[in-house]
Amino acid sequence: MRRCRKTLSTAALTALLVGSTAGWASASGAGALNGPPPGTAAWLADDSLGRALPDPTTTTPSAVAAFFADLTDAQQQRLVEDHPTVVGNLDGAPVHLRYEANATAGDQVLAYDPRGRGLIARVAGDLENAAHVSVIVPGSDIDLPTSDRTARWAADLQEAAGDDTAVIAWVGYTTPSGIGADLATGRLAGTGAERLARFTDGLDATGLPDPALFCHSYGSVVCGLAADGTDASDIVVMGSPGMRADDVTALGTGARVWAAKSPHDWIDRVPNVEFLGLGHGQDPTSPDFGATVLPAGDVPAHDAYFTPGTSTLTAFAAIADGGLS
Repeated sequence: MRRCRKTLSTAALTALLVGSTAGWASASGAGALNGPPPGTAAWLADDSLGRALPDPTTTTPSAVAAFFADLTDAQQQRLVEDHPTVVGNLDGAPVHLRYEANATAGDQVLAYDPRGRGLIARVAGDLENAAHVSVIVPGSDIDLPTSDRTARWAADLQEAAGDDTAVIAWVGYTTPSGIGADLATGRLAGTGAERLARFTDGLDATGLPDPALFCHSYGSVVCGLAADGTDASDIVVMGSPGMRADDVTALGTGARVWAAKSPHDWIDRVPNVEFLGLGHGQDPTSPDFGATVLPAGDVPAHDAYFTPGTSTLTAFAAIADGGLS
């Protein structure tokens, strides 16, 4: 009976959210940014090297890495100059070339796409020489104009973890905007998971260490769906509405799974069930889920898990630099 009441409360809550936000459809129901990067048509038409350039959509990151490894420095440089919007977003391309291609968007930008609400991936630390790599996957209402918050979290985590760790603020998928259907379903998370898996494949293809994923709020839904498609060493979720999995085993990953939820986080008032595709399932901090639960009693709010001095940031830093097992 208790499970029935919880399921009905979730359905009622979701119906209220979706029904009361009908006027927001253009924002919350916006299509996810997907497909090839800008400039792909010109890239594919370029035959100046005497061979086809790798298709950004169908070529695997490992094949992209092999393609660039076979080029001279001068040939690589010409591709950056002629096709910056492709090279700057091409998973598997060398890190320094992606930085150079995205130089107009800022320092150490690993991906940049200004279309729609915009996507960006920014790096804190020395990624090319890092012994440890972390990727922060943000939740709803984060896009290019609001990406500074995720970049700040990355900088705080990198500083806490130390010089041999690099942290990527990956605003690399279209997040839900406002309160509405997209927040309650896995539609945008599914596309985000595909993009995250390809992004981490690109890190692997360039010889970087297996990353630790730090997934906040709706970003934990993305990480849950991407879990079996990445080579992450660790998956850390915080303020999670669920990972669309009943337990750690259902994630299909060999990564260590960690979870944190503050008693001051409003997410604790959201029922953790999935009903007719609405809601995101089991609470990752529940005993039945099987994740290692991290202390979070001193975290003051939903968006404060990376705050310097908190128990969560201390634990996150230990995970990021490989010191917590």
